[in-house]
Amino acid sequence: METKTGLEIRDKGDVAVVAFTHSCISDVEEISNASAQLKNYVQQKRPGKMIFDFAGVKFFSSQVLGLLLEARAHLQADAGKVIVSGLSTQLERVFKITNLNKIFTFYPSADAALSQ
Repeated sequence: METKTGLEIRDKGDVAVVAFTHSCISDVEEISNASAQLKNYVQQKRPGKMIFDFAGVKFFSSQVLGLLLEARAHLQADAGKVIVSGLSTQLERVFKITNLNKIFTFYPSADAALSQ
């Protein structure tokens, strides 16, 4: 039985690009599984950067913010960095309201983040 996570992780050198596969990310079990997948990935691969690509995402629950903060904590142990890309205007507001716009770096797209 395959565990649902709603994530696809691609390696681009020492950068991991994490893409969400659904436009609505709110399933508690799926987010929990994604968190475990990310933790395992970081422990095995130790990427220097992790780009979370929200292109196509229209809604996410607050648990996704927790997922990003967990990833940030795991990466910081090795001086890694979490980058957020592809946010809609509505989702940008969520980061501003929660003041998370002050701790993450943002790019309009994953490609733009990769080119930096």
